[in-house]
Order: sequence, then structure tokens, then C-alpha cells
Amino acid sequence: MSLRYPVPAHKIPERGGRALLAFEGKSLALFNVADTFYAIDDSCPHQGASLCGGRLEGRVIQCCAHGLRFDLSSGYLLNSTALKVNSYPVEQQGDQLYIVYEETGQ
Repeated sequence: MSLRYPVPAHKIPERGGRALLAFEGKSLALFNVADTFYAIDDSCPHQGASLCGGRLEGRVIQCCAHGLRFDLSSGYLLNSTALKVNSYPVEQQGDQLYIVYEETGQ
């Protein structure tokens, strides 16, 4: 089942910006890259460091702790499919953004 999290207007990042959100007991990082929005878990799958504050280059986020770089679109470690951060679709309806979360029953 899909859940749609409405992003509060004050949390929608400006172009080039980012925001940290809490949803369903998770911390999510929302990025605005050239007016395209990407949402990922805010925890690096390597050792759990926050990704929201990492260095952003285009749609690539670099973990502050160990320098791992992830593609915001797919969630995968750059040039590899060995490691992945959960990524979530972002939908826009008018001025409202939604993060789409697939409930897995965990």
C-alpha cells in the first residue's frame, strides 16, 4: 500500500536546497536539484551517518562520514549496485509536494 506524505510548505526546499523531514518514524532528506525533487532516507547504509548535510553535486550526495556518494535518483552508490539508500518518488500537485512511501508491513 502506498502512503503519500504531504510536505509542509515551509519545508519545501528552494532550488539547490534541502530539508530534513520526519515521516512514519523515519528521517528523510528532501533535495531540490534544478527544480526536480528527490527524497531519500537520511541514513547512510554504510554506518548510519546523516546524508542531508552532505556535499551535494548535481543529483549526487556525498556522505560526510566516509565520503560515499549516492545518486539521488536511484539511491545507488555511484558506479555500483552493491550499496543503496532508500529513495522515494516525489509527486507535485499544484503547490503541494508529496513523498510516496510504499508500506511494506515491517
